[in-house]
Amino acid sequence: MNSITPSVEPGFDQETVSRLRQDYQKDGYVLLKGFLSPEEVSETLEQLALFRREVLPTMPDHHVFYEDKDKPDTLKQLQHLDEYHPFFHDLLHGSRFQRVAEILLEDAVVPRNFQYFNKPPLVGQPTPPHQDGYYFMLNPCEAVTMWLALESVDEINGCVRYIPGSHQREMRPHTRTGTLGFSQGILNYGPDDFAQERSFPAEAGDLLVHHAMTIHRADRNNSSTRTRQALGFIYYAERAREDKAAHEAYAEKLRQEMQAGNRI
Repeated sequence: MNSITPSVEPGFDQETVSRLRQDYQKDGYVLLKGFLSPEEVSETLEQLALFRREVLPTMPDHHVFYEDKDKPDTLKQLQHLDEYHPFFHDLLHGSRFQRVAEILLEDAVVPRNFQYFNKPPLVGQPTPPHQDGYYFMLNPCEAVTMWLALESVDEINGCVRYIPGSHQREMRPHTRTGTLGFSQGILNYGPDDFAQERSFPAEAGDLLVHHAMTIHRADRNNSSTRTRQALGFIYYAERAREDKAAHEAYAEKLRQEMQAGNRI
């Protein structure tokens, strides 16, 4: 058991739970400032450094993404960390993070993925506007994605941007992108969409949670010195059903394309 999650309860009173649910239902996202303490963030970063030294070399290619595989410092994304180390398993399963997902989805939840994200200085590319539900292939599309900042993130190194209330609308048409880890982006994202965006700068330990239908994106990392490290948690509502055959076929096609592009 790691020291970050000794209790599954995030410490919310009933008034806070009601407010979070109202904001989530209205906007399609919530921001939880300081969800991890500075000490907990430091511990997580130490575990990540250890993971990268000792575990990453043993991981299969399809769980490790680089902007350029020949340049180790361009590491972009790691998939399913919970399958490789107990520290990260305990963060995803039976944790405070899972409890927040249950509160917002108002259902038992199924932990589905735990990811590491980075945008290296001047290398990290824009995250295209998209809806996570397009990748998830769920019916009903009831799931949350959590994004935990591990360091300061702002307009310069690529903070997250949401369109409020977009989760209440239909799935937008998506098309192929050249962005590693985000193979599909909204086809017709235009000036009206940009005008509706709200940006969310974050400090280390802040947690953003959004509905699977919420439209979001992020700019590239324009800093010459700063990274943009974060963790991602995905939980499906128990009532959601996945089209597993379609999802597996899509994942295999994507793996082949990334291998051909020297990114895994």
